[in-house]
Amino acid sequence: MPTSAKIPVTVLTGYLGAGKTSLLNRLLSENHQLRVAVIVNEFGELGIDNQLVVGADEEIFEMNNGCICCTVRGDLIRIIGMLIERREEFDQIVIETTGLADPGPVIQSFFVDDMVAASTALDAVVTVVDSRHITEHWDSSEALEQLAFADVVLLNKTDLVSTQEIASLENRVRALNALARIHQTLHCDIPLDAVLGIGAFDLKNALAIEPDFLEEDAHEHDASVSSVAIEAQGSIDSTRFNKWLNDLVQAQGTNIFRLKGILDMDEEARRFVVQGVHMTLDGRPGKPWKPGEQRGSQMVFIGRDLDESTLRDGFRACLASA
Repeated sequence: MPTSAKIPVTVLTGYLGAGKTSLLNRLLSENHQLRVAVIVNEFGELGIDNQLVVGADEEIFEMNNGCICCTVRGDLIRIIGMLIERREEFDQIVIETTGLADPGPVIQSFFVDDMVAASTALDAVVTVVDSRHITEHWDSSEALEQLAFADVVLLNKTDLVSTQEIASLENRVRALNALARIHQTLHCDIPLDAVLGIGAFDLKNALAIEPDFLEEDAHEHDASVSSVAIEAQGSIDSTRFNKWLNDLVQAQGTNIFRLKGILDMDEEARRFVVQGVHMTLDGRPGKPWKPGEQRGSQMVFIGRDLDESTLRDGFRACLASA
């Protein structure tokens, strides 16, 4: 890749035993013509994930003195900085988090650190799910947050559940995260172009966010973590919207894991794409509206204890006609 281009980064997460190492081995061993630098994080003094990874030319940087999402985020930024200095040696960074990690702070690193933001592009968060045992962990905040932050969900170990069970699980995940692309896998056997280089988290690539990404049941709640999907016709007033959204994240940012939206803003010729993680927001113009195309605005919030009615009323109050 050109040295001037940003380095794509994939964050690989999932609860303990879901199959992350199987997927990582596939990323390292298959003939995809990519040179991959891997950051492996194992909580505790002894890291074992590195020992489970098959032999490969790719270099593995292991952080084992704490969880990547809290005490060693500084280490993550330091290691990425070291990799940036050697960027001509690889094409892609993959970060495998411990099964007990909240991926939110990892994602935020790519927004809030200037050096990281200038040199890397978060391509996607991929969450691997143990289809047989995930229901036992559904009350775990870590498992739910890993699903809530995902751009891609692999429902793995499908051989251990029935067709009806996997269908029910997929519906449950869809209600939790209306944005994620969901794949059913056995031993994480999936085409690698479904998890690498997909631009799911790249705000510059508005095409990665499908215009019809909302599902009819996207607003259904599941326990404390849920998705709220909102659609509205008519132009959004940018002044009202910016104030509303900034006030919202100041008040509720810790409970808002992810937000994404495609907006008809100020009757501009292009869509406006907004994305956020907790209290970190970013937005920019997206693809142009086609002549005669029906305009509209769509937003999805994913988080804990979301007040659907308040979110809907607040968003619709941002309409220019309100």
